[in-house]
Amino acid sequence: MKILVVCLGNICRSPLAEGILASKLPEHFVVDSAGTISLHEGEQPDKRAVAVAHKYGIDISAQKSRPITPHDFQIYDYIFCMDRTVLHDVIELTDSEEERNKVSLFLEAAGMDVNNCEVKDPYWSDAEGFRETFELLNQASEAICNKLTSKAK
Repeated sequence: MKILVVCLGNICRSPLAEGILASKLPEHFVVDSAGTISLHEGEQPDKRAVAVAHKYGIDISAQKSRPITPHDFQIYDYIFCMDRTVLHDVIELTDSEEERNKVSLFLEAAGMDVNNCEVKDPYWSDAEGFRETFELLNQASEAICNKLTSKAK
């Protein structure tokens, strides 16, 4: 099973989610991340994201930012978006209902509060904002992993 996690620049939320999901899922799962913009293409995740992940025993320092591409819809089974704007931008790239059905909000996929199902971008916050984002993504990742591993059986 292949999962793509998408945020805006692919340097904060989606690298954290990629690292968390990859640490929780069995090895036969493939997890990657991307952004809807190419502003940070080729860059490592934000230093604050790397630091908070490291604090929890996850190394995301080798990840490199990249933009989502139309080809990603052929590769990935699930595409999880961090907020509604990202979701809208990703859906705009789809060519079919089949591709569209792969796309959802990360927190919605986790079964969390659908009225407040966006992961706020911590880019403009401090280390505490990154810690809060990590904890939210970690909680959601547990639920997603439980759903995906039960489907894979």
